[in-house]
Amino acid sequence: MFSWMVWTTPVAVFFSCIVLMLIGMTVWEMKSPTIERKGFLPLRTTRGDRLFIGLMAAAWLNLAFLGFGQKAVEWFSLDEPPSVWISFVLSMLLLAFIMRKG
Repeated sequence: MFSWMVWTTPVAVFFSCIVLMLIGMTVWEMKSPTIERKGFLPLRTTRGDRLFIGLMAAAWLNLAFLGFGQKAVEWFSLDEPPSVWISFVLSMLLLAFIMRKG
C-alpha cells in the first residue's frame, strides 16, 4: 500500500511527530478546551487551527528545502545535498513558533 513512498528515517520521524502531536492535542483539548485568540496570524485561531496551519507551513518548508537541495549543491559547490534533518528541525521550530505566537 505504501510501496510508492520512500520511508527513510527522517520521514518516519516526521510522521511519528505528527501522530504524537495529534494525540497530545486531543488529550489537551479534552482536559482544557481552547478559546480563540489573536496572534500574529491575520485571524482569530484556536490551538487546533494553529496546529493545522503550522503543519501545513512545516510541510511546505520541507518541500521547499528538498526542492532547493540540489540547487544548493550547485550554488555553494557542496559535495552532496544538505541533510533533510536540517529541514526537519527548521520545520519543527516553525511549527512551535506558530503554535506559540500565532
